Amino acid sequence: MSAVVHDLQRKLEAELEKLKRVLQMGYELKVVWAPDPDSNLSGEVVSGGVICIYDDTEEEAISTLRHEFLDYAISQVILPYREVTNKLISLINEDAYKRKERLVEALNKIL
Repeated sequence: MSAVVHDLQRKLEAELEKLKRVLQMGYELKVVWAPDPDSNLSGEVVSGGVICIYDDTEEEAISTLRHEFLDYAISQVILPYREVTNKLISLINEDAYKRKERLVEALNKIL
C-alpha cells in the first residue's frame, strides 16, 4: 500500500471514529477507501457494515464518508418504523385478499 493510500485510509478511519463518538452509534462500521473514478457511486455501505469510498480525492472521500455514515445512522433510527409499516401493509393486504375471495365466492354462488 502506497504512502498516499495508507494516509488517506488512516484519515478516513479517524474521521469514522470521530463520527461514531459524536453520534454514539455506528460502532460496527468500518471504512475502506477503494478509489474508482469510473464508479457511478461516490460511496456505499455494503454487507458486513463496511463503508466503501470510491472518490479519489481526500476532500471528496471525507465528504462521502460523512454522507454515508449519516445516511446509515438515519436508516438505523427509522428502521423500526419501516418494519412496522411493512408489517401493517402485509396485514392489510392479507385482509383485503380474504375479503376479495369471500366476494368472489359469494358472486360465484349467485351466478
